[in-house]
Amino acid sequence: MAVKEVTDADFDSVVKGSSNLVIVDYWADWCGPCRQLAPILDELSGEYSNVDFLKLDTNANPKIPMREGVMALPTLQFWKDGEIVKVVQGGKPRNALKSIIDELA
Repeated sequence: MAVKEVTDADFDSVVKGSSNLVIVDYWADWCGPCRQLAPILDELSGEYSNVDFLKLDTNANPKIPMREGVMALPTLQFWKDGEIVKVVQGGKPRNALKSIIDELA
C-alpha cells in the first residue's frame, strides 16, 4: 500500500476512522530529514498491509499540526483506535521504525 496524502479537511475521518494502526508523517518540502524519511516510509508501506501510512504537508495544512501540537519536523504520530499511542520526532533509521511498527501493529 502506498503512502496516502491527507489534508486538514479529511484528517479526522481518515485517521480516526481506521481500524488499522495509522502512521501520520508530518512533513514539509523544505525539511531535509523529511525528504530522507519519505522513501523509508514508502518502502515500509509496501511491507505492512495492516498499517495505514499517511503524510500531511504542514505548509499546505497548518491547522491539524497546530491542533496536534506538532512542533518539529519530521514528526510521526502512531494512532490506534482513534488515539495517539506513540510520537517520534526527527528522522529515524528504517530498523527503528520497523521495530515500533511491529510492537504496535
